[in-house]
Amino acid sequence: MIAVDAVRHVEHVMGTAVSFDVRTTDGDERHARQLIANACAVLHADDRTFSPWREDSAVSRVQRGELALWDAPADVIAVFDRCQHARRVSGGSFDPWTPDRRFDPTGLVKGWSAMRALHELEAAGITAAVVNAGGDIAAFGEPEPGRAWRFGIPDPADTARIRFAVEPPGAVATSGSYERGPHIYDPFGGGAGDAAASATVTGPELDLADALATALIVAGTPGLELVDRIDATEACLVLADGTLRATRGFPFAT
Repeated sequence: MIAVDAVRHVEHVMGTAVSFDVRTTDGDERHARQLIANACAVLHADDRTFSPWREDSAVSRVQRGELALWDAPADVIAVFDRCQHARRVSGGSFDPWTPDRRFDPTGLVKGWSAMRALHELEAAGITAAVVNAGGDIAAFGEPEPGRAWRFGIPDPADTARIRFAVEPPGAVATSGSYERGPHIYDPFGGGAGDAAASATVTGPELDLADALATALIVAGTPGLELVDRIDATEACLVLADGTLRATRGFPFAT
């Protein structure tokens, strides 16, 4: 059997802790750490562009009206397009506009950036890796030959307990109010969305999974029908009473 070495790192960026788990077969830890540093540079660059808490970010300038959206950097326009796509496929439950109609991509861009960091590692020839950006997870390869990546999803009623485990096809995102309190805006009724205690979405694209997990906190169980229409994308809700509701193909780990 081929020996697989694990190299791990935690980077504080984008207002959260982003953890890396990189697997190599060449035993060159120094090289792996340099590649992780390159991936971290992607995250920091995206933070400088998108953070609404940085006065000099492109998004902050757009929000203040100092920069027209279509004059913003190409990455901002690309994320805007992804946000609009997420808004369409979620039936409007994901909305990249604040109540005062300012563009706010924070419900999608963390997953988008984590996926870019992962692609940096994959393009460099890493055997397998996970990037976990505060619960938004992108992965490729196998941690060991013949074994899939497996992730535990916390119980919103007791975060020290795992409610279920999942083996995603590439990305998994979970959203809820159990750690940060009510913070997901309901674009239909105003106030905070509370139709589910937590929502987990799997699929090939972490940015869309991130946005849909946010949307399902607003939409609740009816939103699962919308997810069912999206290729290779599945979802599971934990309702307020602890009941699970999931799409037919949700990849529960057994």
